[in-house]
Amino acid sequence: MVCLLVAIFSSYKLLAVPDLKPGDIAQSNEIAPRDAKVIDTKDLKEKRQRLKERFIQVIDKNQSNNLEKSVFQKIKKLRTLKDRNLEVDLNKINPTDSEKIWLDNVSESEWEEWKEEIKNASKKMLSQGIINTLAYDQLNQASSLQLIDLGEKDSPNRSLGSKILSSSFYQKSNLKVDELKTNILLENLINKDGINTIKVKKGNIISIKGEPISSQEFDILEHFNKVSRSPRPLKWLITFSESMGSCGLLLMIMRREKPRLKARHGLLSLTLLFVVQLTKNWLGPLASPMQLILPPTLLLSQGIGTTTSLAWMAAASLTWPSSPNELSEVRLIIACIAGAFIAFLGRRMRSRAQVLQIAVFIPFGALLGQWFVFNQVIKSKNLNFNSLSFDPNSLFNETLIISAILMVTILIIPILENTFGLLTRARLMELADQERPLLRRLSREAPGTFEHTLTILSLAEEGARVIGADVDLIRTGALYHDVGKLHAPNWFIENQKDGVNPHEEIKNPYKSADILQAHVDEGLKLARRYRLPSPIADFIPEHQGTLKMGYFLHKARESDPSASEKRFRYRGPIPHSKETGILMLADGCEAALRALDASSSDKDACKTVRKIIQSRQIDGQLKESSLTRAEIEIILRAFVSVWRRMRHRRLKYPSFNSR
Repeated sequence: MVCLLVAIFSSYKLLAVPDLKPGDIAQSNEIAPRDAKVIDTKDLKEKRQRLKERFIQVIDKNQSNNLEKSVFQKIKKLRTLKDRNLEVDLNKINPTDSEKIWLDNVSESEWEEWKEEIKNASKKMLSQGIINTLAYDQLNQASSLQLIDLGEKDSPNRSLGSKILSSSFYQKSNLKVDELKTNILLENLINKDGINTIKVKKGNIISIKGEPISSQEFDILEHFNKVSRSPRPLKWLITFSESMGSCGLLLMIMRREKPRLKARHGLLSLTLLFVVQLTKNWLGPLASPMQLILPPTLLLSQGIGTTTSLAWMAAASLTWPSSPNELSEVRLIIACIAGAFIAFLGRRMRSRAQVLQIAVFIPFGALLGQWFVFNQVIKSKNLNFNSLSFDPNSLFNETLIISAILMVTILIIPILENTFGLLTRARLMELADQERPLLRRLSREAPGTFEHTLTILSLAEEGARVIGADVDLIRTGALYHDVGKLHAPNWFIENQKDGVNPHEEIKNPYKSADILQAHVDEGLKLARRYRLPSPIADFIPEHQGTLKMGYFLHKARESDPSASEKRFRYRGPIPHSKETGILMLADGCEAALRALDASSSDKDACKTVRKIIQSRQIDGQLKESSLTRAEIEIILRAFVSVWRRMRHRRLKYPSFNSR
């Protein structure tokens, strides 16, 4: 859905008709190609607004027929009405005593003549037009004049006829506005008053990039066909496809860098792309590439990785609106160069103080780059700043703004770390602090396990370093990989004192296997309790993968040869990253290397390590770790070099008897 939103907001303007309107920000400097006189549409609209009360009305035949039928119905009702004592109401007939007497005594022939006079009078009045704002007494007077042939004004038949017509036409109208005739009238009135025109000379500046387009500037642009009045579906399809492809490619690259990519990591990167796209559409040409590209690049570099931040920057640059102004393209290129520095350096910064240095030095480096390039462009093309809408004094202000935005980004990174599960260098360094409560508890309650952890850490750290893996991640993960042993420290040999082994006392290999598996399950519970990030918690189950508990499987088969091997395997999963794969190898090699004699050579150590690594490979434990054969060989040699440092010999000092 977010990919679709990014694509829509990147391309919808190509379907907009027109693609420009008064008040929009000018995308470029436009120059008048020739002399012209352009009609001022704003002035024309104002004149039309002033003349909107001038209109021509004509008779609406349908409404006239309806009103005429109303008159006939009242006459018919009046003739057949026995009880004529009606309430006084201007919309109803209220006969006087003399009118009632006339109604009672009128002959049939006189009634027909009277009725015909009423009908003729209604036709005359309707042909002249009835308006709904005429007062009742005025309407009654007009009706009486139409019935002058019925006798004196006060005669009952004439006054009763006036009441019928007045009550039928009151607050009614049979007129409608004739749009065609009204428009002709307005055009004649406007032409008589004169239409204002805008005089344009060749070479005049129509619009200045970055400034709002006025109504008169829009009229001139439209006159010179600078405003598109038709959608561009082909270009829209290309831009839409580019945006969708960029989002898809970004997710693929993120998945490549992080095989176990979390959905919220992808959502974060796409949401940042969407926010940047919205801001670009809102600001138009005023949008600064560095202000919009650098902060998200720093955030993704710190939280996910260099490759992801570079891919995001490429996607944001690809969907950046094109501009005919070459300096805008230069600014975008400089922003991408600065973003590349942030992507490469951001992931390598090991403290927030170092990240703050990036927030200061990169923007000022970009400032120098822009100043140099702009000056070279201006000198080589012999242009001036005004024609390019470029103010060199604004560069320094922009640099300060970018630095401030980057510093704000650094401040909110800890919030986003928890929200989106990001793991920055600074966070890793904080988690690797051995004074943290969980690590202090491990060193106090399971000192043997803690010492074992530090040894594995040395092996895994060197293995990660020599192949270019994430050293900080594997160091922190190694510190926490065996915290689950806190649930029962004495059941693990490195913590046992006086040679007492509880496994030998219970003599139940199945229960012993459950205890070994429990150190993984309990470790995951502790990880959740102490809110360890997912990449660190993954080391707990993956360093054991689905390895066999060989010793206890052997014990079980001594008493039951049909014992299932699956029952004596860890539940996994197997390592899904290079770092967890290296830790598995280090965990397997640590005890074997420690058990070698002091007289063992490097060749012996290498043979021992190779045997353990090959057993893991044959068992399929490394097939999803992304470790290549060449990298495994390099790791092997690194383990041996660490072992060599661990077994260095010390001089034996002579003892002296004190007297």
